[in-house]
Amino acid sequence: MKNNLKVERAIKNVTQEILAKEVGVSRQAINSIELGKYVPSTVLALKLSKFFNKSVNEIFMLEETD
Repeated sequence: MKNNLKVERAIKNVTQEILAKEVGVSRQAINSIELGKYVPSTVLALKLSKFFNKSVNEIFMLEETD
């Protein structure tokens, strides 16, 4: 799964730390999601979409191999 979390953070000018606190996870979790090493739970994906006021599909995209 691909994501544009880093781009969305840059647009909103928030750090990984700030985003992590807002959605209730560690900064390392946000970093792992951005690097594609961790797929977030449905609840976390929904919290991220709410924070950025975007749909989940605007932040996370399936790849052909998914």
